[in-house]
Amino acid sequence: MAEAARGLVIAAPRSGSGKTTVTLGLARALVRRGLAVAPAKTGPDYIDAAFLARAAGRPAVTLDPWAMGADRLGALASVHAEDADLLLVEGVMGLFDGAVSGTGSTADLAAALGLPVILVIDCDRQAQSVAALALGFVRFRADVAVVGVVLNRVASPRHEAMLRDALDAAGVPVLGALGRSDGLVAPSRHLGLVLPGDMPDADRFLERAADAVGAGLDLDAVLACAAPVPLTGAGRAPAPLAPLGQHIAIARDAAFAFVYPHLLAGWQAQGATLSFFSPLADEAPGEGADAVFLPGGYPELHGRTLGAARGFAAGLAAARDRGGLIYGECGGFMVLGQSLTDREGATHKMTGLLPVSTRIDRPRRVLGYRTLTHASPLPWPGALRGHEFHYSSADAPDLPPLFVAEDAGGAPRGSMGVILGRVMGSYAHVIDAAQGVAP
Repeated sequence: MAEAARGLVIAAPRSGSGKTTVTLGLARALVRRGLAVAPAKTGPDYIDAAFLARAAGRPAVTLDPWAMGADRLGALASVHAEDADLLLVEGVMGLFDGAVSGTGSTADLAAALGLPVILVIDCDRQAQSVAALALGFVRFRADVAVVGVVLNRVASPRHEAMLRDALDAAGVPVLGALGRSDGLVAPSRHLGLVLPGDMPDADRFLERAADAVGAGLDLDAVLACAAPVPLTGAGRAPAPLAPLGQHIAIARDAAFAFVYPHLLAGWQAQGATLSFFSPLADEAPGEGADAVFLPGGYPELHGRTLGAARGFAAGLAAARDRGGLIYGECGGFMVLGQSLTDREGATHKMTGLLPVSTRIDRPRRVLGYRTLTHASPLPWPGALRGHEFHYSSADAPDLPPLFVAEDAGGAPRGSMGVILGRVMGSYAHVIDAAQGVAP
């Protein structure tokens, strides 16, 4: 029997500490060594996951401890790591930061999987106080093992020596140090990092990150910190969300890039056929499809092209007229509407399948986990866990809503989305069924 893969979680005291760059550089540096790295991202984020996949040269999986129960997390991690040398998980926000409910943190995921944590600390403008900070994280939760730290944004060799001396006296292992570097900051746009496919020098950035991590970290010591990925839980996981149909046509291009791999894998495991098409190339969903899925992404960056994609729009209308189920999430919901007004104020005609108009020229951020209930043609349980993150807004037509939402703390968020026959959509990104999710 092959030896079980080992796993690590890369976390930080707060957002902006450099954990994404360290994780990306570590993934690429280990791949250079010939190791198979299975990347994973904590929480609902798509964009960091896309970079992790690019860095490791293999798909990344989403592990969301708020939206998923322990058995689902264990099954996904186990399957994802089974042909890899290392499961490398990037955390989200600060190690102990979760949803408004106080749950769903990186620490919760590390505890659920029994994986050790390496803490990336931004050392800018601090010296010996780093030891108190690190000790607080080491001791805060008995079920979370912080096994070492990486010092980031170190100003000089003298600064590094002061940090190392303080941590050594506190008994906290230092696994490496990285200096300040403006060249190791990934560009961003209004929803987060630029997707790697939109970044012409993405691989050059990843190579620079790998060079820095390879030179600054003791990679052997990092690997020695890893612990076996537990194999328990794979057989106990609840059934995945049911397929939208027997043959699901899925939009896939630069405007529709936000898809959770575990959903697609679950649909395929239940016998569904998946096909993919590009609305930006004016492709229509296949005529044999009985369901169409328009995922989220950046349609507002491609409004003119999508507005001119009449073959795509006609294909969607034909799928509707055949009785197919058509479902859009966030950006996909926007494209199902009548029009989209972009950041410059230009209005573009969309597919017109829903009486909704959206706009992003007056941006207002909406962000958070959602518990969703529904009574709709979606073949899913009536209670779901999802996430909402957008800067656009939609009008509110007098039609049945797709979902009624609560935030992570149980506060009502009102209705979301629209149903018109078998065409439906909302701003929510559905992650999993709510059943079996531990509070």
